[in-house]
Amino acid sequence: MLTPARRRGVEILDDPMVDPALRERSLRDVARSNTLFGGTRAVLAALARLWPSLGTNVTLLDVGTGLADIPRRACERGRVRGITLRAFGVDEAHTLVRAADELLDGGACADARRLPFRDGAVDLVTCSQLLHHFPDSEIPEVLRELDRVAGRWVVVADLRRSWLAACSFWLVSWPLGFHPVTRHDGFVSVLRGFTADELARHVFAATGQRAEVRRHLGFRVTAVWRVRDARAS
Repeated sequence: MLTPARRRGVEILDDPMVDPALRERSLRDVARSNTLFGGTRAVLAALARLWPSLGTNVTLLDVGTGLADIPRRACERGRVRGITLRAFGVDEAHTLVRAADELLDGGACADARRLPFRDGAVDLVTCSQLLHHFPDSEIPEVLRELDRVAGRWVVVADLRRSWLAACSFWLVSWPLGFHPVTRHDGFVSVLRGFTADELARHVFAATGQRAEVRRHLGFRVTAVWRVRDARAS
């Protein structure tokens, strides 16, 4: 009862014609939400388990980077551990790539289904709260591209679908002063999210990898896997 069937819905910010100022305003709410409700913590927790295997000079590509709030925090955590992390971002909205430019070592405007990078281009690929934007038929394309571009590890983080999570987000968005677009899209996003089993099945079907899937506070879920070439090396 608390986990409804996955819904497609329509998110306002998925429209490429949305006013860039409105897109940036709403994504600032998303960055706050990531901080307050566990989106950032879920990715950092996954990275914390990977740091020992990565060495001291690491390249990271964040796909669907938005305002680059998560790779920025990853760089901060890396520095604490003595790791030099060069972070790059990809987003389909060129205005967001420009807005995040100062926080990244480089950015590209591109479709997650067709990333403009060679195989194994970076050590680590992260993708947070992007996968739920795609229908089930396109999810394998995205996951295969993440796997292809990663030289060593992939971290996918997303929302864990639940009526409780969706309604809770709707309620707290009012006192937090979130924009109505954020409120609408956040509610729809949660209902487009995944259970842990669903995310594991998607990764295996697309890549043949059995990801380590974990649930996190704030109705988040992560899938982490090592790419095949890295296993062979």
